[in-house]
Order: sequence, then structure tokens, then C-alpha cells
Amino acid sequence: MHAKKNSPITRLRRLVAKRNFLELPAVFDPLAAKIAQAAGFNCVYSGGFVTGAHSTISEPLLTMNEQIGYASAIAATVDIPVVMDAGAGWGDPLHTMRTVRECIRAGVAGVHIEDQLFPKRAHYHTYVAHNIPLKEFSDKIEYACRARDETDPDFVIIARSDACREQGYAEAIKRMNAAAKVGADLGLIFPRTPRETERAPRDSALRLVYVQSRGNRDGRPLYSLQELKAMGYAGCIDAILSTCVHYHYIEQAFRELKRTGNYTGLSEAQCVEARHAAEKLIGLEDYYAIERATVEKKSRRRT
Repeated sequence: MHAKKNSPITRLRRLVAKRNFLELPAVFDPLAAKIAQAAGFNCVYSGGFVTGAHSTISEPLLTMNEQIGYASAIAATVDIPVVMDAGAGWGDPLHTMRTVRECIRAGVAGVHIEDQLFPKRAHYHTYVAHNIPLKEFSDKIEYACRARDETDPDFVIIARSDACREQGYAEAIKRMNAAAKVGADLGLIFPRTPRETERAPRDSALRLVYVQSRGNRDGRPLYSLQELKAMGYAGCIDAILSTCVHYHYIEQAFRELKRTGNYTGLSEAQCVEARHAAEKLIGLEDYYAIERATVEKKSRRRT
């Protein structure tokens, strides 16, 4: 019982119940998650785009086990809750129920489930949405919530609609209101303009999470966390930042190394500092202490 009271799932539920603003930077591996936790974030996000990019598979081709595997490895590394992109639930309502149960078993604290068709199409990344009918989406969310209630009622279900891209803002809000009626905890849409962004928290029956899509090519507005909180959003997923930063600086570093045979982007002192910080963050100092007290101690005695 004590473990349940302090589980990441229950902690996320408390954040939602207390209406704490959810800060959800996307992370692509356990080290990035630990860096986010050390920076003070209250939760992290295992996103489909990030997993797809860093696995070089791409999100539409990810299986349920692959996505949950990434999210589970992250959840096992940090103390803060992990929210996962569950895509279209990997199927119909029955399949979505299994997805929810498997996420709970894996230590994931919450998911968002969308109204895209399954299997998903890579064309989604060109901002072409393929939405299932409203009733099918409502059924999927209802049965996801049923699986939540049967397995761990603290697990958080976020209903996501991409309807703004195709049918428009009014349809997206309609889908949020339908999802609220069947038990969703939070909602997520993709408002297209500043006016829609400002209106959405007032029009939706669900408290909404905003998706910050840095580098988007369709003009979706970008905001600070403070601005979104002031508008009434429940949280913000910063979906692409870690991938952009990773690609930009790794690409620059490797090009310089190949071109010149050296890397000058960090001084030697900065490299020493970064390496030591990473070792400390992953717990190497604790490992050293255990070995000094056991196998290394015996080895020194022999010599």
C-alpha cells in the first residue's frame, strides 16, 4: 500500500487533481529523463515522434511493445511520472484496453490516445490527419477509461483529437466534450491560431494540454509555459525540443570532427565537467563505492 501511495501513477493523479501545471518535456532515453528530473521538471513525456526519430523507425511504424519499451526504460530511471504517446491505442477499443493495461504494468503514469486511424500513416507528419468517426473515438476513450478503472484508477487518460487539422476547431472541441462524458481526465487538441489557442481552455469540457511543436512547418503558434498556464491550460508537452537540440549539436560536432580532426565546441574543462556530471547522474559514484567495499577491496588485499 505504501508503494501505491507513492507510485508515479498516483503522483501524476495528484498533480492533475491539484491542478498543478504539467511540464512535459519529451525525452528520448533514460539519461535525458534524468537530466529533465535534475532540472526540476515535475513529469516527462515519451513521445511517438521522439521515439520514432531516435529509433530511426518513425512513429507510424512503431509497435506497441517498442513504444512501451522506451517509456518503461525511462519510467524505471526517474522518480517523476512519465506520460506516453499511445498513438491510436494500437487498434480498436479492445486493443486500446490492452495498451492501457500494459502501460500501467510498465510503470507509465498516463497516456494520450488519439482519433487517428490505425495503422497510422507516415503522411501524418505532413500535417494530413486521417480521423476516425466521432463515435469510434468516443468508444475508444470509453473503453480505455474502463481498463484504467479496472487496473489502476489513478492512471491518467488524455483524449487527443487532430480534428482541427481537417474538420476544424469546432469538431475538435466537440470531440473533447464527448471524451469528457465517457471518463477522460484531460484533453489535447491542436489549435491552429492564437485565437483558437486562447479560446480552447474555455470551450472544452476537459482541461487541455498544449503541444508545443517547435520547428513545425504549418505555422502553429509557440508559447512559453507561463503564457499557456495563464490561458488556463493544464500543461504543455514540449514535443520536439530534445530531438532538435540533439540533432543540431551532434551534427555540428561530428561535422567539425570529420572536417578538422578535432572538436572545439566544448573546452577540455567543460568536457571533464560534463562527463563527471553524467557519471554522477547515472550513479557511477555509488557503483564505485560498492566495488571499493567488496571486490576491489579483496583485489587490493591479494596484491
